[in-house]
Formats: sequence, C-alpha cells, structure tokens
Amino acid sequence: VQLQASGGGLVQAGGSLKLSCAASGRTFSSYIMGWFRQAPGKEREFVSTISRSGARTSYADPVKGRFTISRDNAKNKVFLQMNGLEPEDTAVYSCAASGTSFGGRRSSDYDYWGQGTLVTVSS
Repeated sequence: VQLQASGGGLVQAGGSLKLSCAASGRTFSSYIMGWFRQAPGKEREFVSTISRSGARTSYADPVKGRFTISRDNAKNKVFLQMNGLEPEDTAVYSCAASGTSFGGRRSSDYDYWGQGTLVTVSS
C-alpha cells in the first residue's frame, strides 16, 4: 500500500488543522492505520491509531482530548483532526499502515509509511 499525507501548514497556538492520508494499492480497510510525528532533533513518536473498521481508537497522552483520528474506508483515507494546537505539536506528521493487531505504538508495528507533512505551530 502506498500512503501520502497532506494538510500540514503553519498555524497559531490554539488553532486547528486536519491532516489527511490517502492510500492506494491493496485493500485499505484491511490495515490498521496510525499517525506518528517527529519533532526537530527528537525521535519519532506515536500519536494515534485506528482499527480497521474505525470502531476503536487510541491516543498518546499528550494529544488525548485534542486530536481525533478517523477513517473513510470507501475513500481510502485516514484523517487526524488536531484542535488546540500547541508549539510542542510542531513536527513532521506521518501516516502508517499495519497488517497486524490493533494497539501498536511502536514504529516497528507498522509495515508501510508515507511521506510526512510538516505542522508548525507558532506561539
């Protein structure tokens, strides 16, 4: 499966952005999807994941209550709605697909990765 993230940009603190990840190739609905981010000078970190049907979601503590992950299997897309953005959220955000079980938070749990999209939050 090929993945392409989009929707990043520059936003002021407290603002919102919605990231999209478009998938092509093999059956999108057979994959668990996740979002990760990597800030400058830091390691990549887990943000959120969603089950194949979209019924289950999981979030990293720093984004819980502010970010919402969703998916549209008919359109082969996964989304990340980000509200209440903080300067600490500045990072390159990447989507990833996993063919294993729900709940993975490690990069190694995911099989396919898309190019990231940069989110910059100004104070």
